Order: sequence, then structure tokens, then C-alpha cells
Amino acid sequence: MLAERGNIDFLVFECLAERTIALAQLEKLKDPARGFDPRLEERMEAVLVTCRQRAIRIVTNSGAANPHAGAGVIAGIARSRGLRGMKIAAVTGDDVLEHVRENAGDYKREYPELATIEDRIISANAYLGAAPIVQALDRGADIVITGRVADPALFLAPLVHAFRWPMDDWPLMGKGTLVGHLLECAGQLTGGYFADPPFCNVPEVADLGFPIAEVTADGSATFTKAPRTGGLLNVATCTQQLLYEVHDPHQYVTPDAVADFSAVQFSQVGPDRVRAAGAAGAQRPDRLKVVVAYLDGYIGEGQLSYAGPNALARAQLALEIVLQRLKRAGLSDHELRGELIGVNSVIQTADVTSSPAPQELRIRIAGRACNQRDAARIGDEVEALYTNGPAGGGGATKSVREVIALLPMLIPRDSASPRITIQET
Repeated sequence: MLAERGNIDFLVFECLAERTIALAQLEKLKDPARGFDPRLEERMEAVLVTCRQRAIRIVTNSGAANPHAGAGVIAGIARSRGLRGMKIAAVTGDDVLEHVRENAGDYKREYPELATIEDRIISANAYLGAAPIVQALDRGADIVITGRVADPALFLAPLVHAFRWPMDDWPLMGKGTLVGHLLECAGQLTGGYFADPPFCNVPEVADLGFPIAEVTADGSATFTKAPRTGGLLNVATCTQQLLYEVHDPHQYVTPDAVADFSAVQFSQVGPDRVRAAGAAGAQRPDRLKVVVAYLDGYIGEGQLSYAGPNALARAQLALEIVLQRLKRAGLSDHELRGELIGVNSVIQTADVTSSPAPQELRIRIAGRACNQRDAARIGDEVEALYTNGPAGGGGATKSVREVIALLPMLIPRDSASPRITIQET
């Protein structure tokens, strides 16, 4: 809808979470032609023609662990649609795994836990800033696909490119970072995560419109959404997103600046139109954040439902049976957890004897194990309740998944070397 209805110059797809690149790296190890966002092709098929027709440039971190391959896929889609003369830039250099391994001895002094995970590391990626994206846009790229960059940098880069902002103008970098921070989670700004009926009613959430920032050369920004789309954009939704993942509003550290959001103010200037002002910025940090991902065992899980009269007592008995059997099997030290979904799985101190008694429940038992076999035992024991447990259980599911844990650390800025490669259609 943004590409078709929005009056925009740049369309940004922000697609990475903390563990995404580690998962993508595992995919790349299986197939060197993969490792980018699994929905990259679907998204580009949906917007490429429209963006080309409307001269909308695309910036995305959908490259994940393999921006080169992602760029190749985009180029292939463009050619298949007859879109000639397009430039697709891949930004790499965020992968610092070899640097971390080669300098592990030095880093262990600051991060001693590195010694215990060294042989289980999957990936190490630095959060790059806006600079390489700006360079790619300056070189005429119609599409820029990156691996790990700081989320706000995806939005800051088009502003720096369009307005020729000096990247050491820290107040402007702070204002641009605010724009990026507010836009990065898309529908959160337009009411998707705000909806809480009947207290916070958001119209037509199923047709949620994503936000648009109208920014001027001095960094002033007004936020809106495409016409004829659902959702809500007001001071409250903007305030909620402003506070999202911000530990210290005075010092929001990014690779491009240390932004200061403490004086930000929002004003409603029309229906679904909010102006933001008051962001500031200070000099960028000397070091870059790196997330090291490593394998940390397995989680086994089993679930089963109980319904009807006395469902609570039967479900509680089922939990007791499985937990006892797992402890006898030697799994007592594997972080076992049993819970009743809908009763105490989130609020663990909830009173399970409160009235009225629930008429349907689902038990969940999960635990972490060092190996896949022990993790699988958890789901097997839940499944065994079909014949060996309380009456009336049904709908059993079981699963085993690898645990990917994260170690955040800091490295010198010059340890990451961004590179830009451009393909043409």
C-alpha cells in the first residue's frame, strides 16, 4: 500500500531481529545461495514494478547473512519483469566473525564468557551505521540491501543522501535517528500494537497502514500514513513507539550518533498527522556493537489440552505425572517448567483454585537439555499421556529446537570494513 498510495521517495523494509542473522547463517551453511530473508522474493515481487514506475528507491536489511545473494535475487526479479537499467547495491562488512575469533584472547579480558562459548559460535555481526548506505545511494543505487545495520540507519541514510547532511553534524544525526526510530517498527506507530479494546480503539486494524515521515532539510518531521488505510496515528501511538527499546532517553546510542530524545515533543497537526520536535544528538561512539550468536543446547516442549468438567484437576495431574517421569529420567537439572496455558503460564503466581474453574486448559511442559535426545524426551512424555495419563487429553504437540543465545560486545569501529557491490539489470 505504501508503494501504491504513499507519496514517498524511499521505501524501507526493516526485517531483522536479534537472532535473525544467526538463523540465516545456518541456512547459508546448508545452501550458500541462501541466507537472506526468506520473504525477500515475495516482497520484491510485490513492489518492484510499482517502485520503478514511481521512482521510489528501496532500502532494506533483508540481506541478513548473505546480502550478495539477496541482491542477485532482486536483480533476477527485475530482469524477469523487464526492469532494465536498475542498480542494486549490496552492503557487506558487518560480518566480523573472523575478527572476533582472531582477537578472542584480547576480548576475553572484557568479556570472559567468550571463553566458554568459543567453540559454539555461529555468527558475529557488527551494527553498521548509515554511511555505506549513503555511499550506495550516492552511486545511484535504486535498491540497497544490507546485512546487519542499526535499524534507524536504514531511514537516516536516505535523509543524509537527499539533504547532503554532514555526518558529523550531530544535532542533525540525532533528528534523523528519531525519524528512523519512530519508523523502524512500521505498524507499531500506526496503532497496531496500541490496540486494546475498548480502552484504545484502533479502526480497521486488518487494513493497517504503515507510517510515512515527511522530513525537511532542517530535520523537522511530520508523521502520517497512506490515505484509505486503517490504523491510527496520534500523539499516544508516537509516544509509545518513542519509548520502545530505549533505556536512557538522554543517550540512545547508535553507530551514527548518541541521540537525545529526552526533550522530544509531539503535536497533533491533523487527522493521522503528528509533528515531532526536540531531538538532539552528540558525537557517535568510538566502538560498534556486535552481537555474537552461539548454540546453547536444545529446548524440548510438549503440549496437551483438557476440557470439560474437572479439566483443571486433570490438567494439574498431567503436569505432575510428566514432571515426575522426567525427573526419574534424570532431567531434573535441565530447567524444566510446567504450566497451564491460560491460567499461570505468564502470571505464574496466579491462583489456580479461583472460581469459576476453567472449562478448557492446555498444559505445556518445556525444558532445556544439552543434547537433542534428552530434549525430545520431554515431548514424548507429554504424548504418552494419551494412554498413560488423566482422562480426556487431546491435541498433543511436541517439538525440539536449538537454542541460539546472544553475547553482546563492543569492538573498535575500524574493525568492521563496510563494502559496496553494485549489480545492474
